[in-house]
Amino acid sequence: MRYLLDILFRGKSHPIGIDIGHDCVRMIQLSRNGQTVRVEGAEQEPIDPQLAVGSEPYRKAIVLAVRAMRSRGRFVGNQAVSCLPGDSLRIKSLRLDSVESERIEELVYGDVAQRFGLDPDRDEIRYLFAGSVYQGEEIKNEVIFFGMNRTHLTNHMSLLEEAGLEPAAIDSMPCALFRSFQWTLRRQEDREVVSVLVDLGVHYTTVIIGKGTTIALVKQIPLAESHLMSRVAEGLGISHSEVIQLIGKLREPGASGVDSFTQRSVMGAMSQTIEDLAREISLCFKYYAVTFRGERPSEVIFAGGNLFEAALMDSLRRQLNMEICIAEPMRGFDLSRVTFDRRPNPQMCEWAVAVGLALKGWETAAFAECEQTECRANT
Repeated sequence: MRYLLDILFRGKSHPIGIDIGHDCVRMIQLSRNGQTVRVEGAEQEPIDPQLAVGSEPYRKAIVLAVRAMRSRGRFVGNQAVSCLPGDSLRIKSLRLDSVESERIEELVYGDVAQRFGLDPDRDEIRYLFAGSVYQGEEIKNEVIFFGMNRTHLTNHMSLLEEAGLEPAAIDSMPCALFRSFQWTLRRQEDREVVSVLVDLGVHYTTVIIGKGTTIALVKQIPLAESHLMSRVAEGLGISHSEVIQLIGKLREPGASGVDSFTQRSVMGAMSQTIEDLAREISLCFKYYAVTFRGERPSEVIFAGGNLFEAALMDSLRRQLNMEICIAEPMRGFDLSRVTFDRRPNPQMCEWAVAVGLALKGWETAAFAECEQTECRANT
């Protein structure tokens, strides 16, 4: 299990970041010349969203997709950094007494495992320190724990190997997503910036709050893309596949082909879920402010998902009363070797996790602190 925990760079090429999603696989490989990051290769391949994740047809589709991308892409080597889907993780923050780091390992497979309902013989538990907090007169450690089924982890690794890749590391989605934004935090004043990242996944929305290069909070909210689509299907009386087609049209410039009545009906069907989601995100802000005595963030950055039409973002702006931006994980990268549209593109935000995976292990001042708080695990 050791190579789950360490980056094993072999040769001069950096590992490929591979993000395996429910309906798409993305692969990206980066290089660096000084402060310039260049995208050496980037490919994506759609996956039938009707396939059950983990099923044999799904695994075959992933293997074929990876092989196809490697055959037509500019990737060097077969080293890869990947992560389990966000909904495969159990994530929770716990406040522990201040203890030496070596005692954390004992706590992880004792008290923490029991509180999570995890079995140390069948599950993996990883963690990162979010910081020291005051609880009354006492100083406590805020620790974020990630629990995952070891069988799922092993199956994920074997899937990569079947596709011809060698796992250099298995990361967690929140760590990868947060890392993708660290390249821009290179100034001294950026260490005080409070960042809020929101990933609208299929089953969970993940909220990540960090100050500078340190993750302070990770929260999974069980309201996400599938819930929004279900509301639209129920409200309009159409099938799930028809909802996917409709959302695709709404994402086109000017929502061409969708009349104004249908657009209003879609937003009306999603309005209550959007309101509930915004309320849960606001509670994360409050928890951060109380726990770390931090400032309220001025903006929220969204990544991932298939529902980024302007109307949804406008609704969330009103609910949260703050600016909402779409992630640009490749902003400032040299894209001369790939065919990406250089203009701001909502779909580019879906590359955030893959970019964060490809950046894992890069030793720069911008990443040093984040890497020190990287998710830890037992062998």
